[in-house]
Amino acid sequence: MARGMHLLATRTVQTAGDGDLLDGAGLTIRVRGGSATAVFRYTAADGRRREMGLGKIHRDNISVVGRCLTAARDQAEAARRLLRDGIDPIDARKRKRADARRALELRKAENLRERATLARVARDYHERIVEPQRTTKQAAQWIASLGNHVPAELWHKPIDEITPPMLLDAVEETQARIPETARRIRQRLEVIFDEAEFRKLCTGNPARAIRRKLGEAKKGRERGEFAALPFGDVPAFVRRLREQPGVAARCLEFALLTASRTGEVLGATWPEFDIDAATWTITGARMKGGETHVVYLSPRAMEILEEAHPLGEPFVFPSPMLKGRSLSNMSMLATLRRLGVHEQTTVHGLCRAAFSTWAYENAIRAPGGHRGLPRSWGDRQS
Repeated sequence: MARGMHLLATRTVQTAGDGDLLDGAGLTIRVRGGSATAVFRYTAADGRRREMGLGKIHRDNISVVGRCLTAARDQAEAARRLLRDGIDPIDARKRKRADARRALELRKAENLRERATLARVARDYHERIVEPQRTTKQAAQWIASLGNHVPAELWHKPIDEITPPMLLDAVEETQARIPETARRIRQRLEVIFDEAEFRKLCTGNPARAIRRKLGEAKKGRERGEFAALPFGDVPAFVRRLREQPGVAARCLEFALLTASRTGEVLGATWPEFDIDAATWTITGARMKGGETHVVYLSPRAMEILEEAHPLGEPFVFPSPMLKGRSLSNMSMLATLRRLGVHEQTTVHGLCRAAFSTWAYENAIRAPGGHRGLPRSWGDRQS
C-alpha cells in the first residue's frame, strides 16, 4: 500500500458524523445525515478540479462497511491508473456507459427484427391503420387476402430477409391465376414494407422493386406465352424430379402427372380421392371454370398418394412447417430452382402448357363424359 493511502479504519467510517473523511490519494468518504458516499477527487489535464462518485457506503454493520470501503478503494485505484495514462476517468466512464447503451439498443433492435416477420408487421399495421379507416368487412378482406395468398414460408419469414426475387415468385403465381387479387396484394405489401422500412425493420421495399417485373410477366401472359419445357424434355425432367426427396417434389410430380393447376393440387384433400377407382374428383367450387372435374390417375400418381397417406394430414401435400396447412406454391418453385429449370418453365407451364401441347400434337381426347386426364400422359412420364 502506497504511503498516505487507506488512512481510514472501518469503525471510523461506520460511526462518523457529517463531514468529509479523507482516505488518501483523492479518495474521500462523504457523510451526510444517515448516508455516506465514496468520492474520488482529482485534477483533470485541463486544470479543472473534478469529483467522481464511486457509490454508496452502507454502514449497517462493520462487515458491510469493510466491503464497501474495499470496493471504493479499488475503483479509486482504477481511476488513478487512467489518469497516469492521460485518460480522464469521468470521461472514460461516460464513454463506457454510452457504449453499453448503444450495444443494448442494437441488441433490442436485432431482437425486434428477429420477431418482425412479414405477418407480424402486416397485422400490426392492419390493427393500427387499416381497421380504423375501413369498414369491418373491408378490413377483414385486406388482411385475409395476404394471409391466404402469400405463401406460409414467406408470410412467417423475418421481414428483413425477404428479397425481391422471393416476393416476385410468390406474387407471379397468384397473378397467373387471379391477376386483380395479385395487383392488390402487391400494393398492400408495398405499404407494409414502407412501414417496416420507416421503423428500421428492413432496408428497401421489395414489393416496390417487383412492380415492373410483374408488369412484364402480365404482358407475356396476355400474349398467351407461358414458359414451359418442350414436352419431349418432360420425361427426362421427371426422372430427375423423382430423385428429389420431400413433399414439394412429390407435389410437383403429381401436378405434372395430372396436368392440374397449382391451387387444385395444393388444396387437394383425401375425401376427393376414390382409391379403388383411381380417380380424383375436384368440386366446381375449387375449379377455375366452376365445374366438377374428374381426373383419372396413372399408376405412378397412385404410388404418390400411397406414399403421402401415412403423413396423416388433412391435405394430401401438407406444409412441413405449419400443422394443418397445405404446402405453399413457393415450395414447388424452389424445386424448379433446385433442378435448374426455373428460367425455362413455370409450374403452370410445366404442368399445363406442356401437357396441352403434347395432347394437341397427339390428338388426345379425354374419356367420354369427363374432363379427366387421359392415363397415357401419366404413363408416358413413367
